[in-house]
Amino acid sequence: MVSRLDKDRPHRAKTRYDRYVERPWCPFSRDNTTGHANVKTIRRNHTEYHAVQVAASDRRDKTTTRQMLGHFKKAGVPPKRIVKEFPVTSDAHVPVGTTLSAIHFVPGQYVDVVANSIGKGFQGGMKRWGFHGLAASHGVSVSHRSSGSTGQHQDPGRVFPGKKMAGRMGNERITVQNLSVIRVDTNLNLVFVKGAVPGVDDAHVMVRDAKKKMNLIGSHNQAKGLYEKVLPKGVDDLPFPAGTVELAKTLPPIIEAPSYRRSPFVPPE
Repeated sequence: MVSRLDKDRPHRAKTRYDRYVERPWCPFSRDNTTGHANVKTIRRNHTEYHAVQVAASDRRDKTTTRQMLGHFKKAGVPPKRIVKEFPVTSDAHVPVGTTLSAIHFVPGQYVDVVANSIGKGFQGGMKRWGFHGLAASHGVSVSHRSSGSTGQHQDPGRVFPGKKMAGRMGNERITVQNLSVIRVDTNLNLVFVKGAVPGVDDAHVMVRDAKKKMNLIGSHNQAKGLYEKVLPKGVDDLPFPAGTVELAKTLPPIIEAPSYRRSPFVPPE
C-alpha cells in the first residue's frame, strides 16, 4: 500500500450525509502532488529498501535552496515546498513526474492524518496536564490554580526530569489514526475525511493509509487466508501503485462511501 502527501484546507463543518445522519467532515485539497524520485537502497544485511519521494505545493525558485533546485531539476518537476518519503514494495514505484490525484484514497478506507497541533503558548499545569489545582476556599489565597509542590524532601533534594509542570503547550506533531474516507472529488481534488484533524486551517498535513486498520489488519487476515477481510467493508480494491490523474479521468468525478448507520428517529425501510 502506498501513502501520499496532501495539502489540508480543513473547514470544520457538518454535512447531512446518508440516511438522515449528520456527520462532521473535513476536506483536504491535494495541492500539485507529484512523485519526483524512486529510492532503492541496499542495507547491510543485503535486503533492499524501496521508497517513493513525493512533493507537494509549488514554491518559487528564489526561496528554494540550490541543492533542492538540482534535485527537482533532475526529476523534471518544478520546485516544491513539501517533500516526503514513503516506504513501498519493490513493485510499487511510480514513474518520475507522475501527478497524483485524490482518487488515490478510496471512500470507505481508513487513513492516518499527521500534522502539527494548534499552539497554545505557555500554559499552567491545570490546562496543560489536567491537574486538579488547589482548594477554591478554606485558607488558599491567590493560589487556586497553582501546581503545588513539585519536589520531595532534602533527599533527593531536586525535581526529577520530566516532571509535569507549566510550560509551552501545543505545536507538536500529532497523528490521528483510523479516520474513514467518506467522499472523493476528483474535479476539485478533495478528499473528505470523517473525524477530527490536527492543526490550524490551511495548514499542510500528511495523509497516509492507516497503519492499524489497513496495513496490520490486512496483513494479518491475508496470512490467515481471510482474503475477503483484507480490505475494509465496502472497499473492493485500491489503486496500484498509485491513484493518478489518468486514472481519475476514467472514474466518476464524485465517489461516496455507503453509509452503514441510520438515524434512530427514522423507521426502518
